[in-house]
Amino acid sequence: MKKTLVLMLAIVMTTATASFAQKFGYCNSLQILSELPEVKQADTDLQTYQAQLQKKGQGMVKDLQDKAAELKRKQDQGLIAPKDAADQEAKLAADEAEINKYAQQMEEDLGKKREELYKPILEKVNKAMQDVAKEGGYLLVFDASSNVLLYADDTLDVTKQVKAKLGVPAGN
Repeated sequence: MKKTLVLMLAIVMTTATASFAQKFGYCNSLQILSELPEVKQADTDLQTYQAQLQKKGQGMVKDLQDKAAELKRKQDQGLIAPKDAADQEAKLAADEAEINKYAQQMEEDLGKKREELYKPILEKVNKAMQDVAKEGGYLLVFDASSNVLLYADDTLDVTKQVKAKLGVPAGN
């Protein structure tokens, strides 16, 4: 009877321990993102878009500077009536306000373009992380690049599996 009780207790303890065993992992998402060709392409596209917007803004500023210089030249040479000068100064102030408005719109447009370019990539990486977690039986996977992870054993790192799921070469 004692042997049976001890055997039953051992079986219950083993089963209980196995059911409470939890598997954790961590992944470095910044490392993965830095190695994805899609991110490199998105970076290039965003820089190109930003350069286009900046070029237009710089053109607006140059035009304003040229108009201001021309107005000053006319004033210095006495070629413009005071009323006309005041009207042109008001127009220059309106142009300056338009440039400021453009700068704000440019920031908004860059933010939208950034989201448009990176959202599908981030969703793809997140899906790969979820797939690796499910396939590996991980209860939780932490992001090592978030500076929240205080310690993790290297054996818990699933970054390589996520890279493999995304088709990122192993050498990187």
